[in-house]
Amino acid sequence: MSRFIFDLEGTTSCRKVLKRREFLLGAAALAGGITLAACSNAPSASGANSSNPSANKNYKIALIVGMKGVPFYTMIQKGAQDEAKTHGVTLLIDGPANYSSALQVPIVDAFIAKGVDAIIIAPCDNQSLIAPLQKANDKGIKIITVDSFIGDGDYEHGPVKFPVAYIGSDNTQGGRIAGQALIKAIGGKGKVYLQSLQPGASTTDQREQGFKAAINETNGAVTLAGTNYDGGDISKATQQTAAFLQSNPDVVGIFGANAYSSEGAAAAVKNAGKSGIIKVAHFDSSEQAIVDLRKGLVDLVIGQLPRTMGQIGVQYAVKVLNGDASGLQKHVATNYVVIDRSNVDTPEAQAAVYTN
Repeated sequence: MSRFIFDLEGTTSCRKVLKRREFLLGAAALAGGITLAACSNAPSASGANSSNPSANKNYKIALIVGMKGVPFYTMIQKGAQDEAKTHGVTLLIDGPANYSSALQVPIVDAFIAKGVDAIIIAPCDNQSLIAPLQKANDKGIKIITVDSFIGDGDYEHGPVKFPVAYIGSDNTQGGRIAGQALIKAIGGKGKVYLQSLQPGASTTDQREQGFKAAINETNGAVTLAGTNYDGGDISKATQQTAAFLQSNPDVVGIFGANAYSSEGAAAAVKNAGKSGIIKVAHFDSSEQAIVDLRKGLVDLVIGQLPRTMGQIGVQYAVKVLNGDASGLQKHVATNYVVIDRSNVDTPEAQAAVYTN
């Protein structure tokens, strides 16, 4: 399989290709077997560049996920837990029962009251979490965002600069990759539909942007017929997709911008008896996504590397708490793996599957 290295961000913050052991292989293209790798000067996920655990204080680090019980966030948690053990620090974990910034804010406030040393958070909204996280920062608590960001995500030049780092995928690139793969799957022409989470969620906002950019590059051969938002509710995603397909029977492809949106869309396509006819691109490689891929309910799965996000989040927290910010990047970009039925059993694809 031929492999090519690409700069995912196109910025000066992504300067050198990571060693293979620092990040797993990136996105494998459908037919060409292309690999995309992330770039960063970040410490390795194995903790090779971090301090001796015996030299660390017993720091209390909080991890706030976007929603409890979601395999993607479970993988972030696992990576963070492994790294916390390596460093001998205490990791406190919480998250809302539903994907909601209104439910996340009280959790932030509770950890502030507990006097944690650092907060690693996957913010549910890029605006409403700014004030509570700024409050934490003002009290000396180090802030790191994973998977999602606050503000515009540019913590070096943007309006929000206080977080130590944003560690996560380049979601605009991820949306573009998904779009290009779906366009290839539908034969390069036709109407497509977008099922997504909610406006204001930075990750899915960017995936939408990248997806639309890929469509625009077809010069009208592929058109976006419509978009709906389900708030992370699979049942709602199923209902919205079903209603849209009834009024738009000529749709040939669907992009689910997150796991729940994708599962709901796939269920609606199955119920309509059009699995395999309407191509479905499923963002996030949950175990269910892989089951659905094998069954032919979805055609493409775009996986991230959330475990690596959790590992590096703790590495960054420990390093900055120890007073060493050398080598830390404001944005650490992680990878994607595009999975279809031809490569689902490869080590690269299996390493990207999210498990509880």
